[in-house]
Amino acid sequence: MNKLIKLFCFCSIASVLCINAAAADNGDDSVLEGYNRAMFTFNSVADHYVIKPVAKGYRAITTSFIRERVRNFFENLKEPASMLNHTLQGNFSDSGNSLGRFAVNSTLGLLGTFDVASGWGMKKNKTGFDKTLAFWCVPDGPFIMLPFVGPSTPRATVGLAADTMSDPIYWGDYYTHFGDKWEGYAFYYGITALGFVSVREENIELLDNLTANSVDPYATIKAAYIQNRLKIDACADPKEPRAENSYDFDFDEEFDE
Repeated sequence: MNKLIKLFCFCSIASVLCINAAAADNGDDSVLEGYNRAMFTFNSVADHYVIKPVAKGYRAITTSFIRERVRNFFENLKEPASMLNHTLQGNFSDSGNSLGRFAVNSTLGLLGTFDVASGWGMKKNKTGFDKTLAFWCVPDGPFIMLPFVGPSTPRATVGLAADTMSDPIYWGDYYTHFGDKWEGYAFYYGITALGFVSVREENIELLDNLTANSVDPYATIKAAYIQNRLKIDACADPKEPRAENSYDFDFDEEFDE
């Protein structure tokens, strides 16, 4: 119960910070650009020497069939968060669908490694706390670069943290080890690391193509990410056309969204 109370307080405080950050934002990240570029450089070095080689190694020692099973497993872990957030958005039928998908795929789908539910007509409709905040008109705030995670905004960061704490494995590990020692989360950390590597492996070509001929990779990544964020601006007038984009930066699964 203490964990739930802390999560609620965190989300409430962070939501207010999102609003304040957006209110102070003047339409660009000029104040944060020095930090953002420095963090982008740090992430690029870490990716070049550690993360990308590990992702390539993971691809080399696995088959496409195994990698798909791993991706399905992590997609299934997002269903409880989708269920909760569909409810917060007032989409009760979608909430029930997410609950049904999780129940079916976790059992008949062998812990979610096979998407049996889609074959039964229960189509995936993923959402998260970021989209819930957008639904309730919480502003996105300025562009920020997070260590290891990469491009984000205050609202996206809050959403990522909240969805991370909705992970069934997080709570399973917590109650199994009574939450009294960091070592008790070793299994959760290992699963999270695998999810991170799985996402990076899936996006090797995408990120390579995105920055291959770019004069300013930071600006390219930032522009693509901001364009992608337009898809979840739920407070925008639905009659207004939204910009189309070719990139889908779905990096919530490593901690997500």
